[in-house]
Amino acid sequence: MRDLSKMTNIEDLRVVCKRNVPKMFYEYVDTGSWTEATYKQNVSDFNPIKFRQRILVDMDNRTLESTLLGKKVKFPAMTAPVGFMGMMWADGEIHMAKAAQKFGIPFTLSTMSICSIEDLVEAGVEPFWFQLYVMRDREFMKDLIRRAKEAKCSALMITVDLQVLGNRHRDIKNGLSTPPKFTIPNMLNLSTKIPWGLRYVFGNRRWTFRNIAGHAKNVSDLSSLSSWTKEQFDPSLSWKDIAEIKELWGGPIILKGIMTPEDAIEAVKYGADAIIVSNHGGRQMDDTISTIKALPDIVSAVGSQTEVWIDSGFYTGQNMLKAWALGAKGIMLGRAPVYGLGAYGEEGVTRALQILYDEMDTTMAFAGHRNLQDVDSSILVEGTYPLPSNR
Repeated sequence: MRDLSKMTNIEDLRVVCKRNVPKMFYEYVDTGSWTEATYKQNVSDFNPIKFRQRILVDMDNRTLESTLLGKKVKFPAMTAPVGFMGMMWADGEIHMAKAAQKFGIPFTLSTMSICSIEDLVEAGVEPFWFQLYVMRDREFMKDLIRRAKEAKCSALMITVDLQVLGNRHRDIKNGLSTPPKFTIPNMLNLSTKIPWGLRYVFGNRRWTFRNIAGHAKNVSDLSSLSSWTKEQFDPSLSWKDIAEIKELWGGPIILKGIMTPEDAIEAVKYGADAIIVSNHGGRQMDDTISTIKALPDIVSAVGSQTEVWIDSGFYTGQNMLKAWALGAKGIMLGRAPVYGLGAYGEEGVTRALQILYDEMDTTMAFAGHRNLQDVDSSILVEGTYPLPSNR
């Protein structure tokens, strides 16, 4: 076991991740679309929100325990479904899942993962959540759902904000692909990432989207996979499709990508067991509001009817506590644990989660609470945080 005690914040892990991981895969994670304004505001919009510090209160025996979809968790977090995760570290999805589940929070596998549903089951990963992209090829989509059910996945997360792909400039410039194409810029960059390369040469060499390759029609090799994914994301996705998927799945569904009260109300109407206030980490629509600014109106609209969670911009436990105080009952972590994965594999994920947990716990103590369930907006300085627009 490495001593990662000097990795004291998520930024420390990000720096190591950037040094370790090929540019195209690092920038796939650490960029936004268009001008990246929303990507940046997801973080900066937390800055004006301030805590009220309380003193001389009993801070002993604290707990951040909560529940997500009725299941107890160590703290109100889950890992996000990140594509290409297996290119940050060999078998990355397996390492992420094991670290998250040992820590006591759910793991979500992406449709666009390098390790497949079956790979995780074979590796002994506990039942996990599966994230679904709705494809034009509905038979393939139904087969994905069947495979997730056979793997005993405990919830289905449907991403609803990727009917069309945002303009991600750096992915285009980097020629993002898996495996990397043998271009001069790629080879020069890969020559500086020797440990990364050795893990793939001598490890379990998974290079492609294994949930898709060998399962979807006319996708038998890497050359046809890229064009297939571009053609298959379905721009006609509608609420009617959500109802049909829910019926087909037969278990809890989570809708990821809700940014307005109107859509939140529709999500409840169509049976969402949880919704995630998400702008895809600023990787889809640019010049839209941050998730923390969207949160209060959505909580006001449906917070008593379904679980409202949030993602995008969570690199500190302080910001996680702010979101909880404003009504989010779960915080989905994407880049933060992925930086840990790219830096140190499974140990890095564990360290990232521990950092966030400790920061959230300590901040709750400074705010005068021992039990997360007692925390609400009273821990925040009035006038520094967004309120529902109907107030």
